[in-house]
Amino acid sequence: MDIRQLVYFLAIVDHGGFNRAASALYVSQPSLSQTVRSLERDLGSELFFRIGRRAVLTEAGKALIEPAREAVRSLDTARARVAAVHGLREGALDIAAMPSQAVEPLTTMISEFSGRHPGVSVSIRAAFTPRDVVDMVRTGSAELGLLATTGPLPDREVRSHLVGERRFVVVGPPDGPFPAGRAVAREELAGHRLIVGQPGTGMRAYVDGLREQGIGIGMVVETEHRVAILPLVLAGVGLAVVTESWRALAERAGALVHDVEPKTTLRIGLVARRAEPSPAARAFLDGATDKPGL
Repeated sequence: MDIRQLVYFLAIVDHGGFNRAASALYVSQPSLSQTVRSLERDLGSELFFRIGRRAVLTEAGKALIEPAREAVRSLDTARARVAAVHGLREGALDIAAMPSQAVEPLTTMISEFSGRHPGVSVSIRAAFTPRDVVDMVRTGSAELGLLATTGPLPDREVRSHLVGERRFVVVGPPDGPFPAGRAVAREELAGHRLIVGQPGTGMRAYVDGLREQGIGIGMVVETEHRVAILPLVLAGVGLAVVTESWRALAERAGALVHDVEPKTTLRIGLVARRAEPSPAARAFLDGATDKPGL
């Protein structure tokens, strides 16, 4: 078994088939297939069921994903550490982030990081729930993750670093039910229709909590696409409860943003694998937490 075989295997997993993986790797499809067959012979087990053009993972294939990512990630980290002997002048960093946190604080984090290390490219991977973020970091799909949670930060499968808190706000259209500049008591949301995220997100957990307390809120739209929230609000479809990271963007778009009372916040955390991070990941963590060596 060699690292190239694992890279090819993971490309098929990530791209959903042999043809797409071959295109992404810039290799021929026959060459990719031959490499994977060689890996299967080495392991003594088939990794995929070939169903037409589809490649469906066998149980053995599913079992290989996490150790394969760990092996590839470890090799990348080793290369990066050698390169870092001469300074962090180049490299790559993968970060899994939930949508709201990708607006802020990730934008500011990356801006500051890129200013210090302009040669390092950053790739942002989409994750919709804290569980998604943890799984992507744990399995090596991303080296770092940015998540938000109403409860404690996860600490069993990953290392967590608190980077701040964000309060909840209500976003409404310019002609909405609440006057500009006034805070909104959560009880005042009763009778209003809300645009919400999918279960598992912080904003959805907050709304579900209000409904459990007997506040009669209607959910008019449930969306996984956060880019749809502001257009839906401005079109008068409903209000939205989001974190204050949306404030500047929403106000520039013409929406009204109201603090929700009493103040309730989400914890924002960066998570990393328990293994020693790459130099790029370490530099990003140190800059984002202002606590070198965490």
